[in-house]
Amino acid sequence: MKKNIIVVTLVAAAAMGSVSTFAADGQINFTGEIIDAACEVVNNVNNPLAVTLGRVAKTAFDGKGTTAAATGFTLQLKNCPATLTGATVKFDGTTVAGDNSVLALTQEAGVAQGVGIQLSDSSQDALPLNTASASYPLASTGTNNLDFVARYVATATTVTAGPANATASFTINYN
Repeated sequence: MKKNIIVVTLVAAAAMGSVSTFAADGQINFTGEIIDAACEVVNNVNNPLAVTLGRVAKTAFDGKGTTAAATGFTLQLKNCPATLTGATVKFDGTTVAGDNSVLALTQEAGVAQGVGIQLSDSSQDALPLNTASASYPLASTGTNNLDFVARYVATATTVTAGPANATASFTINYN
């Protein structure tokens, strides 16, 4: 009986060891750093930035993927520690189904359909949400302007009229 328990225990231990060995297909190593101080974000949650895209006719869109004129906006950082030489920005928000480069409109009564908001960084390429922007250089004195643009983009063949508002949050990551 004792021999049977020992054999069963060894078989079970071997099976568990082989399961965990074969369960992983790869490995991810996460790296980063917590810094002492960051820049002061001028456009923070207590002082949100309002970007007015204006009133655009639905006829301005000539099919899926067409855009309206871009509107520039600037995020500002000041009082940056001298040890921080660059920063990227990551915008977060609800995306249009199937396209992480378009911010979905806030659902409200009569909301416009077939359109979303596209953001671009200094590269002028569409900036997918949840993705770091191009790197912006930082100076420890004065105000650092991180320039972006926003524009309406058609997400469907037909665009309907209505409110076309959206909200995004952003995170600054320092190089």
